[in-house]
Amino acid sequence: MSAGKMMRTLITTHPLPLLLLPQQLLQPVQFQEVDTDFDFPEEDKKEDFEEYLEQFFSTGPTRPPTKEKVKRRVLIESGMPLNHIEYCTHEIMGKNVYYKHHCVAEHYFLLMQYDELQKICYNRFVPCKNGIRKCNGSKGLVEGVYCNLTEAFEIPACKYESLYRKGYVLITCSWQNEMQKRIPHTINDLVEPPEHRSFLSEDGVFVIPP
Repeated sequence: MSAGKMMRTLITTHPLPLLLLPQQLLQPVQFQEVDTDFDFPEEDKKEDFEEYLEQFFSTGPTRPPTKEKVKRRVLIESGMPLNHIEYCTHEIMGKNVYYKHHCVAEHYFLLMQYDELQKICYNRFVPCKNGIRKCNGSKGLVEGVYCNLTEAFEIPACKYESLYRKGYVLITCSWQNEMQKRIPHTINDLVEPPEHRSFLSEDGVFVIPP
């Protein structure tokens, strides 16, 4: 049936609704009132969201971590026992530690203050655990947890093995223009010292035994 014939049929069988239709179309549009008082997320959650967008859409290298990011995602305070079997799985989810919606293969949590961690950036260079890049090593022992991915690949199903360690921290650092200081970039390792051996040589240089 053609459109014209269909319209004639409607006019013949339903004249009243069609007469009212133009009046309905001439009525002004009614807008629903919308609440514009948004509750913005906390500052750290906003930063997490901005970083997520950058990671997801960026095709270049990731930006260096900020002081706030290191404090939020690496440094911990006394709370859940560090030797708890679910420590890493719980903390990694709570602190949103991931990369482009994927689980990170490993991560470290350190029981120390940021200022203490930053001072390590000015210690002498030592070999990293991969033997290639230069790291800065702590002169004292630090408590922490090493997290190793055991299950899943994408969040939120990440499952981790939690290993308590007390050892020397190996970190990489980068120059921060705004602060004009070297700041921690990544945690490379948390090396437990062998029994009865020190990681400091006689002249105070941090060394890793073979």
